[in-house]
Amino acid sequence: MKRYTSCCLLLAGLLLASCSALQLTYNQADMLLGWRADNYFDFDSPQKHEFHQRLDRLLLWHRREQLPEYARFAHTAVDRARDGLSRDDILWLLDGLKKHYRAIVDRSANDAADVLAVLTTEQLRALPRQLAKDNRRFIDDHDLEGGVERQKRARLKRILTQISDWTGSLSRAQEQRIEQMLETIPPVEHLRHQDRLRRQAEFSELLKLRAQRSEFQPRLQAWLHDWERGRTPEYERVMAEVFERRLDFYLALEKLLTPAQREHALKRLHAFGDDFKALSERPLSAASAAALTATIAAL
Repeated sequence: MKRYTSCCLLLAGLLLASCSALQLTYNQADMLLGWRADNYFDFDSPQKHEFHQRLDRLLLWHRREQLPEYARFAHTAVDRARDGLSRDDILWLLDGLKKHYRAIVDRSANDAADVLAVLTTEQLRALPRQLAKDNRRFIDDHDLEGGVERQKRARLKRILTQISDWTGSLSRAQEQRIEQMLETIPPVEHLRHQDRLRRQAEFSELLKLRAQRSEFQPRLQAWLHDWERGRTPEYERVMAEVFERRLDFYLALEKLLTPAQREHALKRLHAFGDDFKALSERPLSAASAAALTATIAAL
């Protein structure tokens, strides 16, 4: 599967994209998602045409119905965080992100099943090759072959980059304190890698049912919707502990920020909301308008 699935994931991921690139990325989503899908399945011309027709309909729905929700979500998050973050605020944010992702899954699952149903055995051979590339990238990015200390350094580098993207520059004292705080969170990237492999194996098995539409579609939707299902007891136990420690980490992090850094983050989040609102109100292109007309006519 992976690439129609990743259409869902990428659209959900736009919630967290760089503000400066958000509108450009979103407006090029059809081309970007089509290119990524072709990396996993070498579509023939009719399949590409069908994929893009379905994707156009999804993107039109997403622009009209989801982006206004994203704008309200981002602006509400700013209001909630204005006087400081609480545990409930973070849980509310995470629940909201899951809700928006699952809305895309529910909308697109039927189309995903139809697109996947016509893949040939030969086309499916491309999937493990691309997944292997993705897995290699994950291993390299997290330095999984370098031992615990190197994994911690790789994690610290990622976290510092993510934080400074939101807050602006961090002082050396802040970076050192963040490093100390991260020591309370055990590295779990190796478990995440194992869980990725489990999910990929599940999907490969699921694809064997693709020609049996009545069974395949609901199982595909459930697989996309409930990504936690099927985790090992060890993974569940460790990740539950890590989740609580990460909550404590981010609550402590906020207290570490200066007023200027907090304002920088709030302004950036507010800009997300403004971008989502602007994108939802932008007039449709001629091509999109034609696609919308065809969609309405087909209802």
